[in-house]
Parts: sequence; C-alpha cells; structure tokens
Amino acid sequence: MHAWYEYPIIIAVGFGAAFLNTVGGGGSLFSVPILTFMGLPITIANATSRVALLFQNVFAVGGFKSKGVELPWPYSLYLGLASLGGGLIGSLVASKVPDAVFTKIFVGVMILAVALILYDPFKSSGKERLDFRSQVIGSICFFFIGIYGGFVQAGIGFLVIAVLSLVNHLSLVKSNYVKVFAAIVYTGVSVIVFAWQGKIIWMTGLVLAIGHALGGWYASRWSVSAGEVWIKRVMVISIIGMAIKLWFF
Repeated sequence: MHAWYEYPIIIAVGFGAAFLNTVGGGGSLFSVPILTFMGLPITIANATSRVALLFQNVFAVGGFKSKGVELPWPYSLYLGLASLGGGLIGSLVASKVPDAVFTKIFVGVMILAVALILYDPFKSSGKERLDFRSQVIGSICFFFIGIYGGFVQAGIGFLVIAVLSLVNHLSLVKSNYVKVFAAIVYTGVSVIVFAWQGKIIWMTGLVLAIGHALGGWYASRWSVSAGEVWIKRVMVISIIGMAIKLWFF
C-alpha cells in the first residue's frame, strides 16, 4: 500500500507512460520499473499496470474517434480477436513466472525494444493493404503479439506499429488507433487473469489509471494534430530514455 503523497507521483507516471504508449510504445518500460522502485515486486507491478492500461486504451479510442480518424473495420476486430487468444496464453504464463526470472526477461525485452526502434520499421509505404492475404498475415502476427502482450506488455506498441506498417502500410496515426483498439481486448483478458491469480494491487492500479486515462485521451488527440513527424520524434525520445535506463540504472 502506498502513502497518500505517492499518489500524485503515480498519476504523473501514468500520464507519461500513457502518452508514450499511445503515440508510439514503451510506456510500460517507464512505469513498471518505477512501480518496482516504489516497492512492488516486478510481477505485481506488471499485473497492476494492466488495470491502468485498460483505462488508457478505452480513453485513447475515444480520443481518436473524436478527431474523426477511421478505424479499419472489420479488420481491427479480427486483430482484436486474434490478440485475445494470445493474450490469454501469455497472461497465464506470466502469472506463474518467479520475480527473478521475470526481471531477466524484462531486461531482455528492453534491449529488443531498443533494437527494434533503431531498425526503424515505423513508416508507411504506398497504398494501404487490406486484402484477404494481408489481413490473414496481420491476424497471425497479432496472435503472437497477444502472447507477448499478455506476458510482458512492455514495448508491445513498437511491435504492433511494425506489423501494421510493414504488412498493411497503415499510417502511424491509423496504426496507433488500431493498436489501442486491439489492446483493449488483450489487456482486458490480462486483467481478468491477473485478478484471478491475486496479482493486482487495486488501489495502485486505479490511481495509475487516472494518469493513463488522461494521458491516453490527450496523446490520441495530439497525435492526430501533430502528424507523423512529431510521432517519430516522441518515439526517438522514448528510445533515448530506454537506452539510458538500460545502460546506467
């Protein structure tokens, strides 16, 4: 249980993490270590953060919709359902992993996230591809992304954007919209699994959710207005922050 004066810090952390998650990805690489630093075991911090992520994605969807961004339909539904099955598998595995093992996995995820960003696959090229073949490939990729998201979550936004950019040639703005929509599905199932396993600190999760909800709403609307250039700049800042965390802390 956190002291009352820590709650404003948790809300601020949630806002920053949600902004990064909505615009690009990697917000959990920021929030989970801070929750751990504040006294939560890493597996509990990972599970608790899912409550806030669920709120973030619901509010982010509302933000994109309010700006008139069109969601590819029913393809987004297929991606959400594919990630649902993967999210269930990943969450069940994560709930059984010891803290020491999970810490090592989390560090590995951080390194892979930095490598993925440096590769820079986050750009759309040419006309959108939403034919049957592309939708099948995308759905298969999202099943495995769901497994990853259910297990770790951190850095998943980078993977989602990479798939939607490389497979479907969606713009960064539209990719982010699909990303937060699908995340509602696999994050929701993760919350259910972790709650069932008794891994969630609800007060901390709900306080963190305040920051995530505000950050998700603001970031979704900001990304539409700012365009791809600023989205990429924020993602570069995310890379630098993760690199500093990796090498010096």
